[in-house]
Amino acid sequence: MKIDYSKLEKKINIKFKNKSLLIRSLTHKSFNKTNNNEKIEFLGDRVLGLVIAKKLLEIYPEEKEGILDKKFASLVNKKTCLQIGKNIELQDYILIFNPKNRSISIEDKVISDTCEALIGAIYLDKGFNITEKIILDLWKEKIKESVITQIDPKTKLQEFSLKRFKKLPTYRILSNTGPRHKPLIKVAVKLPNTKFYNGEGKSKKEAEQNAALLCLDKNLI
Repeated sequence: MKIDYSKLEKKINIKFKNKSLLIRSLTHKSFNKTNNNEKIEFLGDRVLGLVIAKKLLEIYPEEKEGILDKKFASLVNKKTCLQIGKNIELQDYILIFNPKNRSISIEDKVISDTCEALIGAIYLDKGFNITEKIILDLWKEKIKESVITQIDPKTKLQEFSLKRFKKLPTYRILSNTGPRHKPLIKVAVKLPNTKFYNGEGKSKKEAEQNAALLCLDKNLI
């Protein structure tokens, strides 16, 4: 069955000058061992990362690096590329080994990899500016969702301490009281230039989070 690539071009609002680039980006190595999308996928992954990193810096100019890194990872990972690929029905255009010409299910990894390869092909055919516009259009809803990402107090305190002092915060268990089924644990934490701040919780983890939160609040970090 002949594939109508013009339908895919309409979905992403682009007309390829070099159709062979488009076809190569959709060609899995099982279909063609020498002329497939592996190297274009490598390029597309880097182009996607640059576009998303640039956009995040524009949207969140005051945000901490740790939070930006988490947002970035959620936007460029294989799961997100898979969702974008399925949104444009990329699986209908992938050339993959199918000797009996049956209706087969394309693996998720193949779809996400092909999504990156398609980005690489667009970049080679149209340059950065148009590729950036297409990526931001396809990722628009995912970028909106990135607003929600949060970092817990212990991680935030650790990142601050490493950046400022090149050392981790110091934690100390002060007490572990109460019955076995309902313990109360008290933990203290300090930075190299602060006193100890205490936190309580039903577990060591909860107590450390509460102590870290108090340390953050008191030091206006």
